Amino acid sequence: MTTPQLPFLTIDAANRRVSLDGRDPAFYRDPNAVYAALHAQCPTFWWEEQKKWYFTGYDHVNGLLRDRRFGRQILHVASRAELGLPEPQPHVAHFDAAEAWSLLELEPPEHTRLRTLVNRAFVSRMIEKLTPEITDLCHQAIDRFEKDGKVELLSAFADILPVTMIARMIGIPDEMGPQLLKWSHAYVRMYMFGRTHADELAADKAAQEFSDYVRSVIAERRAEPRDDLLSHMVHTEHRGQLLTDDELISTTIVLLNAGHEATVHQIGNAVRTILENGADPAVLFADGKATERTVEECLRISAPVHIFDRFALEDVELDGVRFRRGDKVAMILAAANLDPKKFSDPLAFKPDRDEGANLSFGAGIHFCIGAPLARLELNIALPILFQRLPGLRIARPPVVKDVYHFHGLEALELEW
Repeated sequence: MTTPQLPFLTIDAANRRVSLDGRDPAFYRDPNAVYAALHAQCPTFWWEEQKKWYFTGYDHVNGLLRDRRFGRQILHVASRAELGLPEPQPHVAHFDAAEAWSLLELEPPEHTRLRTLVNRAFVSRMIEKLTPEITDLCHQAIDRFEKDGKVELLSAFADILPVTMIARMIGIPDEMGPQLLKWSHAYVRMYMFGRTHADELAADKAAQEFSDYVRSVIAERRAEPRDDLLSHMVHTEHRGQLLTDDELISTTIVLLNAGHEATVHQIGNAVRTILENGADPAVLFADGKATERTVEECLRISAPVHIFDRFALEDVELDGVRFRRGDKVAMILAAANLDPKKFSDPLAFKPDRDEGANLSFGAGIHFCIGAPLARLELNIALPILFQRLPGLRIARPPVVKDVYHFHGLEALELEW
């Protein structure tokens, strides 16, 4: 395979050094081309601009996600002073408080305790019961624009389905959907490359408002429990302990954000992938098995979340790189999905591919708790879209969001 010429990318393969501006539109609009070049020349590398080591190989990423020598937090085994870490910044105090008990950021035993309380709602047998509700939501959304012969898919469809479903599961009213989206969009800018001071202030404000709202709902559920996940979390003991308000707030926010943000991106990414590849929907969604494989191939080739970090919890060597306790390492999940050692012709969209699992939902103890819900939503929504809108096509070139290391579209204009 020949490596494409990418003028914004410099690879020093001998020293495993890479220079790449993560905010360059030429990169985030088509990161797969960069990942292919990295696999060809330097799958493990020091990213000069980000100042840490990155892994793109499938086996390394899969292994790192499961390796208990690495973790999402570090201050449970060493102090800031020991590690030379800066003190928290006052202007993001509300954001830090909201993240303090996030499932994404904790290690056992706290992670185990919180995840055990939440997990019951997300196991496959519970999620499958949502099929009629998800189906109805899809049809209701399409009913509103089918007669128009055109639509901007993200605002009219992709935004609505995941946020409505996760809010209902937790116990948040449907009418809060637009506000949840606003808070979430501001909140997740904290994870983007090159975030600005203005981004941080907006995220902190969103975190404060989001937390205040969730606190009010917690108080309601404590007084009057309902049949929803938040009531379950408020009233269920684990080893004699109830969750504190701070734990409940962090857990609810991460579930609301993670429960829709990536799925919104993936609906758009999948529809774009299918249409740009000229694939036949009748074949892609011929039956349940075909639909599942189509969804997994879309997740593999156009993952919505690209990077996860870990701290080295002890001194360790991996792929010839020595890490000291407290060093941060990063895994590019989306690149691992394109490893030619794992997937044949990895940049090609092959809906009948059967070469093993993609890593878009992670692995190990931090495997995405909402994966069964996201998969069900995609397996229901995509066939309905293409069945209800025969002749579906892209009306104008899609605009990719400037939100690396998430990957999604700003807009997807379609017609039929």
